[in-house]
Amino acid sequence: MRLIVQPDEGLAPILEAVRQARRSIDVMIFRFDRRELEKALAAAVQRRVAVRALIAHTANAGERALRKLEARLLDAGLTIARTDDDLRRYHAKYLIVDRARLFVLGFNFTALDMAKSRSFGIEIRARALVQDVLELFEADVNRQPEPRVHRDLVISPVNARERLSAFIRGAKRELLIYDPRLSDPRMIRLLRQRIDAGVAVRVVGRVAKGGRGISCQRAPRLRLHVRAIMRDGAGAFVGSLSLRRADLDERRELGVIVRDPTAVRRMIQTFNADWQAGAPKKGCDCDDEEEGEPAARKIAKAS
Repeated sequence: MRLIVQPDEGLAPILEAVRQARRSIDVMIFRFDRRELEKALAAAVQRRVAVRALIAHTANAGERALRKLEARLLDAGLTIARTDDDLRRYHAKYLIVDRARLFVLGFNFTALDMAKSRSFGIEIRARALVQDVLELFEADVNRQPEPRVHRDLVISPVNARERLSAFIRGAKRELLIYDPRLSDPRMIRLLRQRIDAGVAVRVVGRVAKGGRGISCQRAPRLRLHVRAIMRDGAGAFVGSLSLRRADLDERRELGVIVRDPTAVRRMIQTFNADWQAGAPKKGCDCDDEEEGEPAARKIAKAS
């Protein structure tokens, strides 16, 4: 297992994996503007790697760019599928190389996310996890029901609320949370219950007004595009979904719960550095409404 920290590592880990592919590449795309990566995918096709891209049917202001990307990738010989429109958004970001290496990402394939934003990704080689995400990819390509998945995979709207609630509920000492927009009322109540039970909860990001009393810092220096939860120094969640209703219940999101000590330790170190550098609590509150408000639309366009 390997943790990818942005913007420290940039495009290099993803580009390296694509260039090392020998048999297959399967990639889920929500936003994409890295031409170097686009060329690497085209080069993989030229060396007879089977490359499939599942591209979101909509991405707000980025929809036109996605359709142009589809055309270019088709011209390069990739097999292209577009997600269904049954969910509000297909927002997951992941890459599978040679059916053996899975990259679950909190960041898009964009310069903004990789060079100017705090985010995380996880490279996983555990066979069961890789296979289950492959089955999810196949289901979404063919617009079939989601498969049953490994207990450590968090998939919206299939099991995200249940599994993240259980993960939070299991905290005994500490929860460290990165979230650009933590606003789901049930999740906020759960966090406050953990605080009442003596758990220290800190958030880098924004918390809805109902979460007053939760220690919060604005993101420092960098744009915040990470969704992660670290629990008791021994486990962590990394993925594409915030603790807000739409992400939990209405969109396709993907995340994973990890227990690798090295990865968790580095995530905590990064969080603590960002916390120390963060702005004071003033201004952490976000609107309770998740959709329809101008502020919400502005954030959604950058997600």
